[in-house]
Amino acid sequence: MMHNYDGHFFGMHFIRWIIWIFLLIWIFATPYNLPYQRSAKETPLTILKKRYAKGEITKEQYEEAKKVLESDK
Repeated sequence: MMHNYDGHFFGMHFIRWIIWIFLLIWIFATPYNLPYQRSAKETPLTILKKRYAKGEITKEQYEEAKKVLESDK
């Protein structure tokens, strides 16, 4: 059975390829530094400061952890 290639079939096929290419680019080009993710720039001391600022840890816990982190350097 022969198909009639009057351009319509090729056009629809071409649109499907464009959609697939767009989806793949969108998936792989999405930035990985999304909000609320720990960024690679954050150091343990920065995280500690944020936790203290949020009130998750007390001043004594902050000072103790800070001493430990600074002694490792």
